[in-house]
Amino acid sequence: MKTRTAHFNPSDFEPVRTVALRFPGTEESVSHENTPSIKVRGKLMCRLHESGEFIPIRLDFAIRDAYLDSHPEIFHLPDHFKGYPYVCMWIHPYDWKLLAEILELSWRGLATKKQLLEWEARTGSDEPH
Repeated sequence: MKTRTAHFNPSDFEPVRTVALRFPGTEESVSHENTPSIKVRGKLMCRLHESGEFIPIRLDFAIRDAYLDSHPEIFHLPDHFKGYPYVCMWIHPYDWKLLAEILELSWRGLATKKQLLEWEARTGSDEPH
């Protein structure tokens, strides 16, 4: 039996972590192959892939497909992820506005109504920022 070796640098996840933890109910966790991740209500929102090359981010299929079409240089979809509600974002370089937008959309898909209301009260809007 062959053992896979993970090759990642946890500091590559730091920008994602910083943005994702702004949202109510998000929490740091450890996921597949001991990679850093963010969860909402125990559900995976995003994580650093064990290859160290990209971040799988949970999004519903329609939103995922729109971002794949509009930003093919930033997002991709490995075969393994095609049947799951995730989009994969290359690690570098980060487009900060797009990173915040995509993470908020991911969080909105996992958050409770109470958490959404808390965020809207804090930001003054129910539209993604």
